[in-house]
Amino acid sequence: MTRTVYEAAGGDAGLTRLAAAWHARVLADEVVAHAFSHGYHPEHTERLAAYWAEALGGPTTYSEQYGDESFVVRLHSGNGQHEEMDRRAVACFDQALADAGLDADETLRRTLHDYFAWATTTVMARYPDSADDVPAGLPIARWSWNGPQD
Repeated sequence: MTRTVYEAAGGDAGLTRLAAAWHARVLADEVVAHAFSHGYHPEHTERLAAYWAEALGGPTTYSEQYGDESFVVRLHSGNGQHEEMDRRAVACFDQALADAGLDADETLRRTLHDYFAWATTTVMARYPDSADDVPAGLPIARWSWNGPQD
């Protein structure tokens, strides 16, 4: 039986470690930290881990407790184009994979990298002009070993 990406990443515990490591990395990055300069939810790490868990084949905790994809995409919309920030956020993610101990398995590391790069540069960057452009009711964007899922 094939494990989900969520299971291979260590489930909730592994993704919480990854979210904490990524958050620490981006707050230390002079460019990416700007995205958090307005502040962030005190449970940002837990919420981010729950979002990634759901996207990677785990429980639907994020959509049941916090919001849907439209909510998440709106948080990242209306800020114009920011390719340099996105590139650096992905680099921070790659470093966080090592920090969280999720870089030893090359297939898992590549899959997580590809997911985060896709989510950052495609899903979250889709509405640069206005958060009002984001349609209501979007489901959480899913990713598997084979890439984006319908």
